[in-house]
Amino acid sequence: MIKRLFAGLILAALTLPALAAFDLGQLMGELARHKGGKARFVEKKYLAVLDKPVVSSGEMSYTAPDRLEKRTLTPKVETLLLDKDMLSIEREKQKLTINLSNQPEALAFIDSIRGTLTGNRAALEKNYALFLAGNLDKWTLTLLPSDPKIAALVQRITVSGSKNQIRNIEYLQADGDRSVMSIEPIDNR
Repeated sequence: MIKRLFAGLILAALTLPALAAFDLGQLMGELARHKGGKARFVEKKYLAVLDKPVVSSGEMSYTAPDRLEKRTLTPKVETLLLDKDMLSIEREKQKLTINLSNQPEALAFIDSIRGTLTGNRAALEKNYALFLAGNLDKWTLTLLPSDPKIAALVQRITVSGSKNQIRNIEYLQADGDRSVMSIEPIDNR
């Protein structure tokens, strides 16, 4: 608890100069104007039990406000589809559908993604303390869980980007494992 409080104070101190020039309201407004698109991703998962990260890649599509599809193409094909509060996972001819409204911790975790994509500050602040650094061209938004149940799962979520484009998402789990996803928008012209 003290570590998190101390980390939050350090993050707050580091972000103070940036707040004067660029604030959460501006970032959320930019993100809210982005109505969707497609992107390629590369995700690296760093797990304590493995010597090397697990690397996967594929494509993602987002349609505001609440449809997100992640299609992993390598090393194994897998599709995750989030449509409102329903999460479907399809892998090797097996499909699992989860109603997230029955899973409050999972829903709060998903809302970190959905809230950021939609620029919904109120949804994010419901479960996270928000810290912003940078400027419109290069920003970093750090989410620290305010709910102990979420903090038991996720220590920190760091989202960075430029203007209304999210370019990186890093999840640091409470157990020390982490995932870093790099996102490259696909030009839809």
